[in-house]
Amino acid sequence: MSKAKLVLGKKAPDFTADSTAGSWRLKDAAGKHVVLYFYPRDNTSGCTQEGEAFRDAHAAFKKAKAVIVGVSPDTVASHEKFKAKHAFPFELLADPDQELCKLYDVIKEKSMYGKKYMGVERSTFLIDAAGVLRAEWRKVKVAGHADEVLEALRAL
Repeated sequence: MSKAKLVLGKKAPDFTADSTAGSWRLKDAAGKHVVLYFYPRDNTSGCTQEGEAFRDAHAAFKKAKAVIVGVSPDTVASHEKFKAKHAFPFELLADPDQELCKLYDVIKEKSMYGKKYMGVERSTFLIDAAGVLRAEWRKVKVAGHADEVLEALRAL
């Protein structure tokens, strides 16, 4: 995957990735809005809370003709356990080589206990039914985020 420039109002870069439902391609979601959310790791507190918030609002997203897709560098096997444990009604995409994370420019320098490292910055992208990037959220704080995305979706 080459590095595409993300520009609001322009086509979102297409991609294919392994998921909890086999191969998943952005183009295959044409005709539906896509909520593409990137998170650091399965089974961590913030990532679990974010997934649960999207799960709890899933019916409202579905009613608004949107599919939710989560992405992290974890493996499909890890995602399958995470999805089953929390009953997520949406697919999780595996990005172990971080190609998709790089494509959407979510790999950022982070710091934990004074140590700097490169990792996934919690980010969400709203892509409309025509494949156009309509909104993006970076440095996401989990509380209230799913509601904020739903509000933006309904405004499309």
